[in-house]
Amino acid sequence: MAEQPRGPFFKLDGKVAFVTGAGQGLGEAIAYRLAACGAKVGVFDLDGEKAANVALECSGVALQGSVTSEEDVERGLRYLEEQFGPPQIVVNNAGILGHIGPCWDLDAENMRQVMEVNLIGTFLVCHAVLPGMLERKYGRIINIASVAGKEGNADLIPYSTSKAAVIALTKSIAKSVGGKGDITANCISPALLDTPMWESLPKPVADSLVATVPVGRVGTTEEVAGLVHYLASSESSLTTGQCYNVNGGPASD
Repeated sequence: MAEQPRGPFFKLDGKVAFVTGAGQGLGEAIAYRLAACGAKVGVFDLDGEKAANVALECSGVALQGSVTSEEDVERGLRYLEEQFGPPQIVVNNAGILGHIGPCWDLDAENMRQVMEVNLIGTFLVCHAVLPGMLERKYGRIINIASVAGKEGNADLIPYSTSKAAVIALTKSIAKSVGGKGDITANCISPALLDTPMWESLPKPVADSLVATVPVGRVGTTEEVAGLVHYLASSESSLTTGQCYNVNGGPASD
């Protein structure tokens, strides 16, 4: 009989994490969770003051920049490596909601703006970290998508489209790195979370969304951070190319 493993499990001691959009909301909760489990965290955010506040609380390092800038991303990663070492864990959380309304009220710039942050930003970070992960034969990429990316939303068309693309990007990366070491790529699709993005929704839109949730409430950022923690751990080595719903119960493909 094989010797049974002994805990503690899911420890991140000695790991370095790079979390985008970590100055508030879900990214902040993820940064705190990873740090509490032993990781050294790079807190990357467009708002340098917010990044500094979170980094101070989690004994991490603040990295100011935009995910839409290849130069900012690479500079942030270089500084993180100088301070703590190269990241083994990358969480692409930065995102914007964009225009709210039906398709016929959109213009091309509405779509470009959201895709630039939500999709291109995620791509730029993955593009920057994957060579190092392949060289070291280890890495964990967790991309934050959305249930809107699976189901679509009549009033959140750029957002839904961008998140569908993030899901496809994640699955494609997982296939690309499969068999090249202990490297995984997964994404999480939350539904309604108590974040500044949620608070920005018009009340009729928010109420209609809550009405679709069997548990009858919005989720907390900590509930998503717990799943990020598992996917960031070494125990998730057989879990890749997946997209997990954290949505309170509605059916979703």
